[in-house]
Amino acid sequence: MTRTVSTPEPPQDVYASPHSLKGLLQRGRGVGALLASGQGEGSAGAAELVYDVVRKDWRWDSVDDRHLYLARLIRELGLGLDPVFALLTGDADDCERATRMLELLALSGSAQAREALRAYVREGEHWVDVLESVADAWPVEWWDDLADVARARLTGEERLLWRCEPWVRWGMAGSSPGRPELRRIDDAGTSVGRLLSVLADGGSARSEKVHALRVLAGRPPEPRLIPLVPDLADVNGELPLPGLMRAVERLGALAVPEARAWAVDERPWLSWAGIRVLAEQGEVQDLPVLVDELAAHEKARQWCGPSVLADGLARFGTAATDAAPVLRRLWLRTPHSYERPAYLKALAAIAPAGLDLVYAESLWDCESEARLLGVARAPDLPHVRELLARLRDDPMEETEVRVAAKERLACP
Repeated sequence: MTRTVSTPEPPQDVYASPHSLKGLLQRGRGVGALLASGQGEGSAGAAELVYDVVRKDWRWDSVDDRHLYLARLIRELGLGLDPVFALLTGDADDCERATRMLELLALSGSAQAREALRAYVREGEHWVDVLESVADAWPVEWWDDLADVARARLTGEERLLWRCEPWVRWGMAGSSPGRPELRRIDDAGTSVGRLLSVLADGGSARSEKVHALRVLAGRPPEPRLIPLVPDLADVNGELPLPGLMRAVERLGALAVPEARAWAVDERPWLSWAGIRVLAEQGEVQDLPVLVDELAAHEKARQWCGPSVLADGLARFGTAATDAAPVLRRLWLRTPHSYERPAYLKALAAIAPAGLDLVYAESLWDCESEARLLGVARAPDLPHVRELLARLRDDPMEETEVRVAAKERLACP
């Protein structure tokens, strides 16, 4: 029996059923956006549900995308912007969410959204972040006239102004050539034997061990690290030392035999280390362990991590058929939208039949990677080509998706 890593999850309210419009919108699912915007049955009363996912950040993790998804819903339903404006006056996170939505709505033609962000630069608390964001997203003529406003507002107590827009254009960037560079760790003069002895010595300081692992991670694979791995937990014994997983990844297939023992260890961090090695480098004999681990993640609702398993299972193609039902449920239910494309790619490799509707829905998913999968693989049907044309022509859409939609429509 494998053990999963007990990764702490962000506090969240209970998500609605993934079969309800509310639950679909909370998860950023494409079918939720299509239903809410009137492309199918069930759009009645959608406005308040959309406002609910605007007001509260339902992302499971900060890497999940929602800004374009929500901005598109606001535009498609013709909703007022007051709830978005209210977020601007909140904390830094709320302000950032509002900024990302409003700058897209401005690109789509909303003068109200554009002026709201310009006004915030003049008067708002987090104006530096907002200014940098719109300078990255908007044409220069939309923000260039705010230079005098910025000069007047700077107090000298702000963080360093990086060499990015608008500071470079205005000659106001800090003296640093960019973000501070981390000290490069190579230690070319330190022998592998010395690094391993530091790791093997129980009396070595934590900082020495971390340093040794980082050096090893930058060198060719070192098999003598393998027997030391189980003893390289951090001080609390619940996590690996920083740098250990990267050093183990360098070992590649060399670590597979030992990883099979790690994968069934009682220590969650070591079990997960073994599982990751088997997902990336394991053989067909390791499939039962990987499928069991995927099911354990689903049962425990550990939404962070199954994508690693999905990627690994996809390597085995139809031999991993036993994983298909779990992957389908994870795709349907996960609130962690960032991982959803991995489940779809794994299903395409393992059990590709019956995915046409999934690809069509993915055209309106909150994640750009999912939309790209939809663009590439959705069936060639009239309503699909209509959605592709909307993606191609949408000024809010990411460039890569627009280009892909254009190329797909150009094909017979």
